Amino acid sequence: MYSNKKSIQQLLSLMLEHGVTNVVLSPGSRNAPLIHTFSQHPQLTCYTIVDERSAAYFALGLILKTQKPVAVCCTSGTALLNYSSATAEAYYQKLPLMVISADRPTHWVGQADGQTINQKNVLANFVRRSVTLPEINNADDLWLCNRLVNEALIALTRTDAGPVHVNIPLSEPLYEFTKDSIPAVRKIQLVEGNPSVPSSYVEEWSSFTKKMVVVGQHLPSKELTSAVEKLALRGDTVIIAEHTANLPSAASVQQLEQVLVSLTDSEKAQFAPDILLTLGGHIVSKRFKQLIRRHQPSRHWRIGCDVVDTYQALTDLLDVDAPSFVEGIAKTEVGAKEYHNLWANRSEQAISAGKEYLKGVPYSDMLVYRTVFEQMPSGISLHLGNSTPVRYAQLFSLPSNVDVYSNRGTSGIDGVVSTFTGFASQNDRLSLLLVGELSFLYDSNGLWNRYLSPKARIIVINNGGGGIFRLIDGPSKSEALEQHIEYRHGQSVENIATAFGVEYLSASNEKELECSLERLMDESINMPMLLEVFTPSELNSEVYKGYFEYLKTK
Repeated sequence: MYSNKKSIQQLLSLMLEHGVTNVVLSPGSRNAPLIHTFSQHPQLTCYTIVDERSAAYFALGLILKTQKPVAVCCTSGTALLNYSSATAEAYYQKLPLMVISADRPTHWVGQADGQTINQKNVLANFVRRSVTLPEINNADDLWLCNRLVNEALIALTRTDAGPVHVNIPLSEPLYEFTKDSIPAVRKIQLVEGNPSVPSSYVEEWSSFTKKMVVVGQHLPSKELTSAVEKLALRGDTVIIAEHTANLPSAASVQQLEQVLVSLTDSEKAQFAPDILLTLGGHIVSKRFKQLIRRHQPSRHWRIGCDVVDTYQALTDLLDVDAPSFVEGIAKTEVGAKEYHNLWANRSEQAISAGKEYLKGVPYSDMLVYRTVFEQMPSGISLHLGNSTPVRYAQLFSLPSNVDVYSNRGTSGIDGVVSTFTGFASQNDRLSLLLVGELSFLYDSNGLWNRYLSPKARIIVINNGGGGIFRLIDGPSKSEALEQHIEYRHGQSVENIATAFGVEYLSASNEKELECSLERLMDESINMPMLLEVFTPSELNSEVYKGYFEYLKTK
């Protein structure tokens, strides 16, 4: 029988999956559930050495002889510190030593409880990965535990190996051994050392009928664009790519957000893939992430070495060249097209419905963004502020050859203007920043430098506060919305633009907007310019929410 602690079950199951079968144990009370569970499993070979310092070096000897990873396991407190010298030796020899330390519950650290020290990251300078597992009380805890153990074991067993530390808090009761078997759990497999396409993956890809590729935020790449376009032409794969992916719009699903909002609960499973390939960075759409998390694919491959489990379904990490891999699957025999057509047909419906709604839209943020994208010239570089700009932008098609950038790594409002001015200083063509007034005001010092490009153009959407908070349900219900959350104000950015020698334009209606945009987008004018567009805050949220409600009826 095994411990009923789910974190221990996850740990042991994944150790076996990743080939860790030798464990050196040092007796203790807090690690008793680990000792019992490890010693009872027939696939593990356990050694018992009382002195933790000696135990860890003994484990190094096992690694040197067997050339396989070995785990050491100790109780809480200073016992863990005795592993430090052997861990450092393993780090500089690049030996796969897995340090497992039982810990007291986190809430007792620093509370004068017995045999309790801060064990989290205590070996951080000498391990490839250090994780502290959650005590599992719900599905999110279970997912996090599984992901963290996988991360540690991938770092332990990859080609460029080294020691890892898994710290495992355990609450009493400790001595409940009620499980008669260890559950099968999700293993995340790393495929490395092969820049070309592994044939087994190509064959497996071909066996699925509902195939999807998601390209997250990505710098412009001719090689990736070419590969994705070849795959798109086959018509058997759904390709999801927002503007920040910098792929031609024709290669991917159009009007993604509009498609997603139109889906009924009974339809969502039909639109979810059976196999998912992801690459690149962040995806903006919360609706898309929710769709895949709730209707998970049986296989999720991610190109890269880092465990990025956005959809809580990751099965394989592929350390391969992304364009080469995409081209490889594009060369396989064309599969069923029904799944692709399902998305394509709904996309066409969403485009048509969206156009109907926008015909009569009043002057608002929605109309401003529609007009900006309609008058935007091709070949420029577009920078999107976080909050509303990056979200509104997804609702409209881009002109050709427009590269898109946004600080989506952390999605903060700090540094948006500064990042833009740094980029524009090295760009010969127009650089355009679409930003809200709070983000602009927060980083207005981004204009305080000697390097402002004469081709820099900034559009500040001034809706008198943090408009994003009127678009999402939670904050919009709060009585503190205007004063403390949205931060209503009556400020203009005119004096800031003037102070930094930037030509200032403004618009408060559709006619003024069109006139100002004509000058702002004139590439023959060599002068940094800023257009401040004033919009009605409350109407903005009505129009935005009305747009999506309208799509639900079509």
